[in-house]
Amino acid sequence: MTGKNNNDGHIIKLNIGGMHCASCAANIEKSLKKTEGIIDVSVVFPLESATVSYDPQKIEPAEIDKMVQDLGFEVLAQDPLFESEEETKVELELRSRKRVLFFVMAVTIFLEALMLMEMWHVVHVPGHDWIMLAAALPIVFWAGLPTHKGAMNSLRHGSANMDVLISMGTIAAFSWGIASFFISDSVSFMGLSAMIMAFHLLGRYLETIARSKTSSAIRKLLELGAKTARMIVDGEERQVPVEALKQEDLVMVKPGEKVPVDGVVVEGYSSVDESMVTGESIPVDRTVGDEVIGGTMNKNGVLMVKASKVGKDTFLAQIIKAVEEAQASKAPIQVLADRVTAYFVPVVVTIAVLTFIAWFSIGGLSGMERALFASIAVLVISCPCALGLATPTAIMVGTGMGAENGVLIKDAESLQTMKDIDTVVFDKTGTLTRGEPSLTDVVAFSEGEEDILRLAGSVEYGSEHPIGQALVQGARKKGLVLDSTEVFEAVTGMGVKSRVNGREVLLGNPKLLFSAGISLEDRIKEEVYRLENQGKTVVYLAVEGKLAGILAVADTLKDDARWAVNYLKGKGLETVMLTGDNQRTATAIGAQVGINQVLSEVLPHEKEAEIRRLQEEGRKVAMVGDGINDAPALAQADVGIAIGTGTDIAIEASDITLIRGDLSSVVTALNLSRFTFNIIRQNLFWAFGYNTLAIPIAASGLLSPVIAAIAMAMSSISVLLNSLRLKQKRVVKN
Repeated sequence: MTGKNNNDGHIIKLNIGGMHCASCAANIEKSLKKTEGIIDVSVVFPLESATVSYDPQKIEPAEIDKMVQDLGFEVLAQDPLFESEEETKVELELRSRKRVLFFVMAVTIFLEALMLMEMWHVVHVPGHDWIMLAAALPIVFWAGLPTHKGAMNSLRHGSANMDVLISMGTIAAFSWGIASFFISDSVSFMGLSAMIMAFHLLGRYLETIARSKTSSAIRKLLELGAKTARMIVDGEERQVPVEALKQEDLVMVKPGEKVPVDGVVVEGYSSVDESMVTGESIPVDRTVGDEVIGGTMNKNGVLMVKASKVGKDTFLAQIIKAVEEAQASKAPIQVLADRVTAYFVPVVVTIAVLTFIAWFSIGGLSGMERALFASIAVLVISCPCALGLATPTAIMVGTGMGAENGVLIKDAESLQTMKDIDTVVFDKTGTLTRGEPSLTDVVAFSEGEEDILRLAGSVEYGSEHPIGQALVQGARKKGLVLDSTEVFEAVTGMGVKSRVNGREVLLGNPKLLFSAGISLEDRIKEEVYRLENQGKTVVYLAVEGKLAGILAVADTLKDDARWAVNYLKGKGLETVMLTGDNQRTATAIGAQVGINQVLSEVLPHEKEAEIRRLQEEGRKVAMVGDGINDAPALAQADVGIAIGTGTDIAIEASDITLIRGDLSSVVTALNLSRFTFNIIRQNLFWAFGYNTLAIPIAASGLLSPVIAAIAMAMSSISVLLNSLRLKQKRVVKN
């Protein structure tokens, strides 16, 4: 999969087979980065993928593929967006390993029983050593062949991975087993070599299972999409794969089926479950002219939909792409682990050689077995995999959980930065508020409240002005029947003059009333002042030359705005509102939502400067916004958070996108970041601590190589299982 990166050249995404540990990923990165024309490389072992930035003037994608293959790995052509329902690569790999493992463990159990019988003198089996040889051969050199090949490929290219350690350990043990045939009173390590390889393969199998669970988020997203579509051609229905659809194609969606594409309804009416996008469980009505999103579920009617976006351009495909890119990125905290992993295997081999020399120098030829025993244990117990898996597996689970909860994280660096945020700046309109005015108050003076609202709605019926639409919607919500107007005259800058059921009606601002000679009493001014102090816009209604009442409209807060702000404040974060509104309105909204620091009357081009000023005060700033005028501020902030229901340019400039547009998702992003990096710290502590303790114990000769092999396998699995604990964390609003 290739793409264009305007800053760094072209991007190619590779699916790589044959990586056995984090050292393999490090070796691929190291080799590719040396090549002229390659700008940057990021290889993620748990995902078995590489993202390569390259200069197309100096190197071609085919050359990059060949370089990876020359290193001893496979380049797999697979597009996950159109993956079929057949078994995935991981499932095939697990099935293959399971068959080999069944044989290996059966033979290993037999060997273990044979060794114990000899050790405890239960019975002496004639030809014991020859039986051990016959049993060990297929395990070490058939089942273990991929490990030995991986070791040879690694060494051939001047690097070393985990396969080198296991290969050296098993071959050393097997070779001493052969030598023991010719040395009297020596202990054969033949069974030991088989058991080391067996537990290594068992660990790989269990690790593959655990890794498949860490990347389950993308599979869940893929399952949301439809696999086939009912395309209408010349009035006839044809069942086709979704990837065959093109823009402007017409598709039929029956009840109970998933919408296969992003498109517009051209015929029909139905309720559509859009919970995958909005998080709302209540279906929404969709009819002619309405947009529908691929992957949503049609509930009860037949819809004819004209495709506007297909394939990789659909909303669902873009989400999957964003999750893939985030999971393939590396957090700054991973740099140290990568550096250690790159030098780890050569250091371990050196320690194993020094261990052998030390024990041999103490015991001479008679101490050969002890020297081999200790040095093999050092090789086998040292596991760079745990270190290499510590960060990326947690990032994979964290970004996947974010996507499942409506939070798209652009990269691992953004996820890491989010945990250190101490100030959250909110745009007002469309972020804290709904972005459209709603009727909030009706105050009657000489008419009933319903009469005032009916007259206002009747006068504004058909109006395109946001305030007029708010009055009409307010009347409809009350179930009022609107009357037709006999006369309608718009007065620029003042309001509307109209006649409804023979009565003269004025609807507008105070200037309209003054022009008609209508004055305002003090009690009315006090009521108006009260409403305006709440950030509301007041509209005056006069009937037959007399003020009948006032109506107030306001851009109302989102349902979870106050909850989100209070939660963040409770966690010790400063909250700030940034808006172009006048100070009185901004202060009123800030008070409603619980924000004390309000920056009002800020012009669009000044928002970025305000973010920079906060940063110069030493604050780590997250900016939450949705409009085009928020894009510079989103880019300037340490973490830019875009409301997904906002504009594309705001989303492009951001580091985190809230798909559903609710502010509780800001809390989700914060919790996810902090939980994820707590897990990463635990993983790194365990990985460093394991090797710091295990290698000296193995070198001391106190640890059996078989136990070392089991411990090595469990170290990687423990890191994976700890990362999966993230899924048990509550990151969303209760």
